[in-house]
Amino acid sequence: MLRAIAIILGIVLAAVGGVIAYRAYFIEPAAAVIISERGVRELPDTYRTIEGLLLLLLGAAMAFFAARRRRNR
Repeated sequence: MLRAIAIILGIVLAAVGGVIAYRAYFIEPAAAVIISERGVRELPDTYRTIEGLLLLLLGAAMAFFAARRRRNR
């Protein structure tokens, strides 16, 4: 029972992290705007993107290790 809960929680955590990273990098308004001679460039919110990627990796690792079968010694 605990194993199934850990797998589901890991998948949900990875999905939430992926959504946060995607929204921070592509959809949300830019965190900074750089104006130079070549034009105006927007930079994504780096900290939210990194936070989302970390949640994605943590959730995927949690689900992966919970789903692995362990051999009895």
